[in-house]
Amino acid sequence: MSEKEPIGVIGVGWVGLVTASCLAELGHEVWARDILADKVESLSRGEVPIHEPGLPELVAKNSARLHFTTDMAPVLEHARLLFVCVDTPPTYSGDADLSRVEAVIAELGDSDEHALVMKSTVPVGTGRSIQRRRDGLGYVSNPEFLQEGSAVPDFMKPDRVVIGADNRSGRFADRMEALYEPLDAPIVRTDVASAEMIKLASNAFLATKISFINEIANVSEELGADVSEVARGMGLDDRIGPRFLRAGVGFGGSCFPKDVQALKQLAGNTGYHFQLLTAVVEVNELQKRRTIGKLQKHLGSLVGKEIALLGVAFKPNTDDIREATSLVLSGRLAGEGANVRVYDPVAATRADEMLAGARISDSALEAVDGADAAVLVTEWPEFADLDWAEVREKMRVPLIVDGRNFLDRQALIEAGFTYEGIGR
Repeated sequence: MSEKEPIGVIGVGWVGLVTASCLAELGHEVWARDILADKVESLSRGEVPIHEPGLPELVAKNSARLHFTTDMAPVLEHARLLFVCVDTPPTYSGDADLSRVEAVIAELGDSDEHALVMKSTVPVGTGRSIQRRRDGLGYVSNPEFLQEGSAVPDFMKPDRVVIGADNRSGRFADRMEALYEPLDAPIVRTDVASAEMIKLASNAFLATKISFINEIANVSEELGADVSEVARGMGLDDRIGPRFLRAGVGFGGSCFPKDVQALKQLAGNTGYHFQLLTAVVEVNELQKRRTIGKLQKHLGSLVGKEIALLGVAFKPNTDDIREATSLVLSGRLAGEGANVRVYDPVAATRADEMLAGARISDSALEAVDGADAAVLVTEWPEFADLDWAEVREKMRVPLIVDGRNFLDRQALIEAGFTYEGIGR
């Protein structure tokens, strides 16, 4: 067995599996527990159920150090640091559902040898509440900042590592700091509440940048400016930076929408109205729907029109369609009477489950065959490499709405397309 401290990971979804695999890569024996027997059996065979570049290879490489189980007993026997990576979805009230976290705590009994290392995104104050109720239980807030599609390098080469703990859990925080030392990243040691807030505030700020540039895009369209040039000029200012200044049809995924709403809800629970985040959410929802207006500008009524959506996942290099713009567009197009066909190189199976009434195509060329318009929703690299002359021949109406400003506008215009971008 490795000399490095054994680790427990509870919840082997996307965050949990990335965490377990990367810690195994760092030389730790990892006991990873999930309540879904089928998932555990698949992972034990080396089968990775999610699309994340580099993750299957990492699981295979470290199979001897990765132990997947449905039983909590071996996790508690071998590991003292327990990384909690369970879901905390919003309830009907908008508050986080912490039932899975509470289930983990219940299984610990009265142990004072173990520490919960909270990777799950929880409301600010959760750690304080748990420690108040379970005096003696170690607790460390260690929020994750992984991006789908680049999660493995995000873990192995992080911008920073946040470790939140009070004095009672200082010994566990010290062990956490030693665990992350090989990553050679800045360590932010702080209190638990501040660590919890860092996660929510970070995602809320990035979402704000996206909504801001989308508002600039909408104004640019009215004034004849090109938001791509505007963003380039803004991003060169090192106080602003270029990242997350790409205009498009709105953000989605499992983190930004949930975390923005969570912080807004937390503020509201204290009686504070977070006006800025209210606007961020409103802009994002309206942005997803502006595509309908662009289509109607060229096609008039959408009743009976054939509309192809290129991309379903909320971003490239993932099969995640949670809160994806494609879900809103498909629903709104169907509501306008259009016939929707979609293609995604990875998320097609999930699309079939979520996009009721939409026709799932096996290729981009099949999706655009006979279409009155094509909307690029996800900037998969293969879409940039399409034979657009062939696409032009297949479409009934050569109309492209580039929802990510990803395609070569001039090349498409020269190929005979009517091109609509975002803020251009």
